[in-house]
Amino acid sequence: MGTLLELDLTRGVLETPPASPVAAFRARHLPTLRELVGALRKGARDDGVVGVVAHIGGNRLSLAQVQELREAVADFRTSGKAAVAWTESFGETGQGTVPYYLATAFDEIWLQPSGDLAITGVSVQAVFIRGALDKAGVIPQFGKRREYKTAADTFTEREMTAPAREMASRLAESAYEQIVEGIAVRRRLDSARVRELVDSAPLPAQVGVDAGLVDRLGYRSDVYDELEKELQYDDRLLAERYIRRGPRTLDEVRKNLPWPQKPLVAVVRVTGGISVGRNSNSPMGGPGSGSDTVGAALRAVADNERVKAVVLRVDSPGGSYVASDAIRNEVLRLRSTGRPVIASMGGVAASGGYFVAMPADVIVAQPGTITGSIGVLTGKGVVRDALGRIGISREAVSEGANAQMYSAQEEFTDEQWARLEETLDRIYKDFVAKAAQDRGLPEDQLESLARGRVWTGADAHSHKLVDELGGFQHALTLACNRAGLDRDEIAVTAVPHRNLLSQLKAPTTTDDLAVSAAPLTLDGLTTGLYSALGLPPAGVLRMPFNWEIS
Repeated sequence: MGTLLELDLTRGVLETPPASPVAAFRARHLPTLRELVGALRKGARDDGVVGVVAHIGGNRLSLAQVQELREAVADFRTSGKAAVAWTESFGETGQGTVPYYLATAFDEIWLQPSGDLAITGVSVQAVFIRGALDKAGVIPQFGKRREYKTAADTFTEREMTAPAREMASRLAESAYEQIVEGIAVRRRLDSARVRELVDSAPLPAQVGVDAGLVDRLGYRSDVYDELEKELQYDDRLLAERYIRRGPRTLDEVRKNLPWPQKPLVAVVRVTGGISVGRNSNSPMGGPGSGSDTVGAALRAVADNERVKAVVLRVDSPGGSYVASDAIRNEVLRLRSTGRPVIASMGGVAASGGYFVAMPADVIVAQPGTITGSIGVLTGKGVVRDALGRIGISREAVSEGANAQMYSAQEEFTDEQWARLEETLDRIYKDFVAKAAQDRGLPEDQLESLARGRVWTGADAHSHKLVDELGGFQHALTLACNRAGLDRDEIAVTAVPHRNLLSQLKAPTTTDDLAVSAAPLTLDGLTTGLYSALGLPPAGVLRMPFNWEIS
């Protein structure tokens, strides 16, 4: 008798709750990754929970998110409670490799008899539109540091360059190694056998059973009938609803009392693109992190004596160079107070995302995290001829030789291009020098790992760009250990955490202003379109152009 927890992993998972009302309404039924992990951790220790069943499907989770959930399921299994995964199909005319990798974390896997095992491997794809730009009359002009900084290749190339192909090949290889090894361990198969099965996929459901990849065939009703018979549960509850509900036992009530005051571990998030100013939100493009907001949060933490340690959770592909540098400076200031700062990387913490994480005491990443990309690029697309073809012209009257330097109407002059190259060198040199300083590596060694190259967390760990492999829970444990705290006797608080009333209150300082309600923007309308086409964010061509690590 007890509660059966349910995980619906077909809908996707949020890294952080949306701040804007529109985005929050759209995502109102989606759980956060932290909620699901917390529910599994709590459920493992709750005598009222008898097991967990997960509905798995689609490709809505990143590899790093899957690995974080796999760790949480492994923790849940140590309780001896039932852990079952089921799906209609692991890929129906589509990719099912990563969803199946997630399913192997559970003790038992059910597959619908008509379903498939489309565990066909891993691929890294790139889209190139240089030919289309040429036909349209758009002239792409980009500079980068260095050869692996390939974000603008979409616009400047017609196919992968040799460095881009080398990097993409290693990313795919590393991810594939992690998935194969994870499947082999959980299904008690030899890695070579797993690779053979992948090369034979997609596989019919019965073949999956015969090969030891699936435990039982059945429909959803069969899964729940069997669980009800075995566990005799009283009710079912979504994991996110379980973790959100209030205390139900005397022990839970005691732990939630406001006294005595517990030491705090603060969680400061850097999510989405990094920019100067306040955090931003888009109804289409998701959240963005502003250096003012993140900086104010870090200063608030530094000034709060109850906060004994900090976890900096980074899930960002980068953005503004100066904004990233400003956040890094606040992290260093926080560390100077003597409190440990642990960086926890999510699905991606690259370029500017790596920049803000690198000064932490310890960097923790999942093996499948996308990180590195220590480099810089900038440029523009000249649309003068493209607009002229449809009868649009534009003139400008300027004072100053370089007033139109970043105009989309004019190409860079030789002098302007030389100045752009100098700026690229300056930013790249600064990035490399600070990364070497923060990571305690010789600058020449760090530079060989930089050059704009993207690494998986596993490879970054082997190259000392990352300290330890694991998820948010591991980072939280490290923070407690370094601060001399008992993990079970702390309170975890998100900073900034502002309710509606505090957002309506007039700010009294610039820090109050920085953490006030994030502005709603429409950048996501174009960002979402670019994303759907497999292209870089629209900010790469936003005018006037800001220097970015992207």
